Formats: sequence, C-alpha cells, structure tokens
Amino acid sequence: MSRYEDEEAAVRELLDGPHPPVPGDLGRRAAEHGARLLHRARRVRRVLWFLAAVAVVAFVVWASAARPWQVPPAATTPPFDGL
Repeated sequence: MSRYEDEEAAVRELLDGPHPPVPGDLGRRAAEHGARLLHRARRVRRVLWFLAAVAVVAFVVWASAARPWQVPPAATTPPFDGL
C-alpha cells in the first residue's frame, strides 16, 4: 500500500467507528466565543484608530512649531566685500 492509501484507510476507519457525543451547549458556547472575539477585535480597532489620531495631532503640533518646510537660516554669513 502506498502512503496515501494508508492514510485513506486510517480516515475511513475513524469515520466508520463510533462518533463521540457532542455537548448540548456547544452552539451557545461557540456563539459566546465568537461574540467575545468580535468585541475584542472592535476594541483593538478603536485603540488603533485612537493611536492614529494621536499620532496625527502630534505631527501637526510638531510641524506647526518646527516648520520643517522653511529653509533654515544660514549657519555663517557671507563675506563682506564692500567699502
């Protein structure tokens, strides 16, 4: 037998055997778990949006104070050739 046939035989043997009992409250527990996951994802999304907003405000405050678009003043003065 090939490896594939061995695996197929093992799966067929498992499926032909007795099935384990399913808890009666499985659906309710799955729904509660899904609700918790959705609430957690929503909370994480809100925190990330809040952090993004804080980053934008911090950048605007920094840019208004530092004015990075302006040319910085010259470090030295040009030589004076007059007179």
